Amino acid sequence: MNTEVTNAVNAAGDKAQYDARVKRILAQKSILAHILVKTVDEFKGMKPEDVVTYIEGEPKVGIVPAEPGMTNVEKVDATAQRIVGLNTENAENNEGLVRFDIIFYVRMKNGISQIIVNVEAQKDEPTEYKILNRAIFYVSRLVSSQKERDFVNTNYDDIKQVFSIWICMNMEYNSLSHIHFTKDELLRPYDWKGNINLLNIVLVGITNDIPDHDEDYEMHRLIGALLSSNLKEQEKLNIIEQEYNIPISRELREDVSVMCNLSTGIEERATEETSEKFILNMYKKGYTLDQIADVAETSVDVVAAIIKKKEPAMA
Repeated sequence: MNTEVTNAVNAAGDKAQYDARVKRILAQKSILAHILVKTVDEFKGMKPEDVVTYIEGEPKVGIVPAEPGMTNVEKVDATAQRIVGLNTENAENNEGLVRFDIIFYVRMKNGISQIIVNVEAQKDEPTEYKILNRAIFYVSRLVSSQKERDFVNTNYDDIKQVFSIWICMNMEYNSLSHIHFTKDELLRPYDWKGNINLLNIVLVGITNDIPDHDEDYEMHRLIGALLSSNLKEQEKLNIIEQEYNIPISRELREDVSVMCNLSTGIEERATEETSEKFILNMYKKGYTLDQIADVAETSVDVVAAIIKKKEPAMA
């Protein structure tokens, strides 16, 4: 395997590990509680530490397919009863499937009803498709997949309210949008029965500049600090613990540490590859080794080694 392919494989591996750590960090119940307080009306005004108790079970991270027909799995228990639940089979068995980043159930304050929440992490606003279109697909799947799992036959009144929350990093400015159904009366109004609030999409834009800690931007500051490539590990932990009173578990500390290290490695590799391309472009345009070394602010030996390594590919 040549160096270029090796670098690409390593970069892909680091990126995959980095993405996995981001999901694991966001899936911490204490982090999810801060997100719920700012995005779900039921919990607005509550203390995040109180909301933690309403999150049921352990959030599923990257293991539930969003693909039609694959979100649920059927099993038979010891009494021969058919049980339908979320499909959490080994993710490696179906590589390439689209999967929910994070999905979990939340008990409402009445102690009876539940909502289903999905959190998606994006490094930026996608360019290959419009993010709202994908969010609509996800929120629709969160509803349709409930059939035979959360409601049976035609018991449509048992459909649970769903939230799909999309966190987009590297945005131009901090934003928070709630997208949901509205009712327009075109003739005489009629009170149609049903829950118009079943489907909810929340889009969260996060900038690289971490905002001050105030009520409007509490969630943005927390997420921005957690996922920042500019803050060091201890700086992130200090913000999490001192400003948000979030206990630093061993798992959270490890995830933050690994993510910081991976981020540094990815950036260093990207810088290295950019420098190599710059040197090779100058060489192809006829600049001497001394001229290249002077502009690239490196030694002639380094320039010569890069050119020698790439010469077979340039021939």
